[in-house]
Amino acid sequence: MHGGTMLENLQIAQVASYPAAGIPLNDLRAVNFLFGTNGSGKTSISRLIADANAPAHGNCTMGWKNNQPLETFVYNSNFVEHNFTPQMRGIFTLGEVAREKSEAIEQARAKVTDALTHIAQLEGTLGDAAAGTGKQGDLAALRQQFENECWTLKTTYDAAFKEAFERARVRGARAKFCDKVLEEKLGNSANLSTFAELQTRAATVYAEGVLRVALLPAFDTSELRQLGSDPILAKKVVGREDIDIAALVRKLGNSDWVRTGLDYVEKAGDPCPFCQKPLEDDLLGKLRAFFDEAYGNDMLAVGRLVDAHAIYADRCRQYLDDITENPGNFLDVAIFRVAADRLKSLLLLNAAIVERKRKEPSAPLAMESLEGAIAEIDLLLSTANEQANRHNALVDNLATEKASLSTDIWRFLIEEKKDLIDRYLSDKRGLDGAVTGISARLATLKTELQTAQEALVELERGVTSVRPAVTKINNTLASFGFNSFQLDTAGDRGQLYKIVRADGSDARDTLSEGERSFITFLYFYHLIQGSISESGTQSDRVVVFDDPVSSLDSDVLFIVSALVKRVLDEATTGTGRIKQAFVLTHNIYFHKEVTYNSRRPKGGRLSSETFWIVRKREGVSTVEKHETNPVRTSYELLWSEVRNPNRSTVTIQNVLRRILEYYFTILGNMDKDDVINRFEGRDQQVCSSLFSWINDGSHNFTDDVYVSADAETVERYLRVFKRIFDETNHQAHYAMMIGDEDPVTAAIAEVVLLADVAGTPPEPPPAMSA
Repeated sequence: MHGGTMLENLQIAQVASYPAAGIPLNDLRAVNFLFGTNGSGKTSISRLIADANAPAHGNCTMGWKNNQPLETFVYNSNFVEHNFTPQMRGIFTLGEVAREKSEAIEQARAKVTDALTHIAQLEGTLGDAAAGTGKQGDLAALRQQFENECWTLKTTYDAAFKEAFERARVRGARAKFCDKVLEEKLGNSANLSTFAELQTRAATVYAEGVLRVALLPAFDTSELRQLGSDPILAKKVVGREDIDIAALVRKLGNSDWVRTGLDYVEKAGDPCPFCQKPLEDDLLGKLRAFFDEAYGNDMLAVGRLVDAHAIYADRCRQYLDDITENPGNFLDVAIFRVAADRLKSLLLLNAAIVERKRKEPSAPLAMESLEGAIAEIDLLLSTANEQANRHNALVDNLATEKASLSTDIWRFLIEEKKDLIDRYLSDKRGLDGAVTGISARLATLKTELQTAQEALVELERGVTSVRPAVTKINNTLASFGFNSFQLDTAGDRGQLYKIVRADGSDARDTLSEGERSFITFLYFYHLIQGSISESGTQSDRVVVFDDPVSSLDSDVLFIVSALVKRVLDEATTGTGRIKQAFVLTHNIYFHKEVTYNSRRPKGGRLSSETFWIVRKREGVSTVEKHETNPVRTSYELLWSEVRNPNRSTVTIQNVLRRILEYYFTILGNMDKDDVINRFEGRDQQVCSSLFSWINDGSHNFTDDVYVSADAETVERYLRVFKRIFDETNHQAHYAMMIGDEDPVTAAIAEVVLLADVAGTPPEPPPAMSA
């Protein structure tokens, strides 16, 4: 098969009786034969090839080699309707031209072909993003992979930053999210923040109904700390030194004991609280003199210290309890509670110390330091208030903060995928460069192509004419005895055709159906060799013949078949303008004529051809491809319906009747009543119904009567049908035709098939004689 441009595949869907899922025709070749009965769906295929862009073909596709469509010429009922008009458009063809002009046209056409070839090659390299081919496909795949990676990034951080994604309107769109990443990569120069920092800010900035928060009250411990440095604690509070008993008290070190005992003596003569003897006035005076006014003042100072400590310690504890119960939004309550408990313990300890000073004023004491505990609490409070101040600042300037936070979030995200983004941009630059270079070269080539095409058109205009085509068509009509009419030129410039009688009168409305079909076919045949315009006669093209022999006599059918075969030969060799051909028919004899090729291997096919069967089952059209020619005779076609496991339950009875009539009428010597009498009961009724159709003849209304049957009834008909061959000793023929062939049946089958082709009964072979 030649390697030129052609239609490689098509899919027909939701057209006429074709299903929505579509029926594909793949691996099309230079010559394609499609056989099917009337109404099976052949014309729908030819209409698709004729105009793939029609609204009805919106769900269909056509795939051209190198993505380079060719001009299509389709002969079908639409062509006949549109062109069998009072004045037919003239067909421009190349006439007899000088050698120089012919060579110039060929050179111009070669330039056009060369430009088209290079354009197709570059377009293949450029490719198509949707189809995933070429550089464009590579770009699309690269982008898709990058979008997937970006979407993984979005999914990872969606819970934390969904408000930022929604603000940018990219949360629900992969492509937009990817575009945003690339945009931020090029223009975001914000300082890089950590995820934890961004998450904390987001919790405030994006919170619904966010309000200012109150700061924690100040923790004032200045008075409490001053009590710890009161000198009275360290002072030994004792009596006067110039009293003669002072030395004794000092020696005994029991000043506090003496002072306490003195409180129990009221006047002289009272018993001593220690020895219980009457106390002398002189001793009592000396004792009272020992504890003079200075001593009393010191004791007052100790008392004030005890009372002040109790007051300030209570205030401190109350403050700590209040903060614990109302910690605000940012204080770490657990840590604060531990620090507060530590300070409370120190306050209890210092309370015991000052109380001891009151009981033992002569003992020098010192409080436990509160600095460390207070400093820890101060730090916790100041940290919480700093965060509260930042929060309030965000609230006070929320719109600006949202924009700033979004910028910082995108900066964080592009840093996360920095390597991936850099690699994508690098790969994309390389592919973009290739696409740009190819596109520039394509633009240049298309300009060159336009110039070459214009030159070719100008050359063709000088040498084309409609007269040669009309002369050839009239010669063909005359050669087949169509002398009562012919074509003549018409129009102001002789650029049209009309059908006229010998006397020049209009013959269009008086032609028979066969005459109309033949002249329209001849018009089409010459049209595919030329053009309806002064240029374009040398363009490459695809030709479709859709049932071109309807209403034709057998002798005309022969010449039509011969003309079609010329077109098929040109498509097969690939040397002319016709690069591909399709033949669609329901006529078994026409099909056998146009498919005959002595070069085809027996039981095989040529590499340049394909074979298809078009069927309609239960109102749905299908197209089946065959490796060899599936249609050899109408008789075999009937048997193929019997062999088909998907046979129609509607038509199977008439198929069986047609086979019996075909076979036993040709063979003769068959007493149908004798055959019927070999059956009994319901089987006898079935057998009788099959032969009654033969007896009535094949041209009355029963030929088109279809009675639906269920599966059980069909099986009975098939069983009786087989028994007819068994009872008449023609089992071998049945076995061959049903597919269980043996060598003995070969001669028998050949006689039957040849008879079917010729249309005349042969002499029955000895093995089949009655």
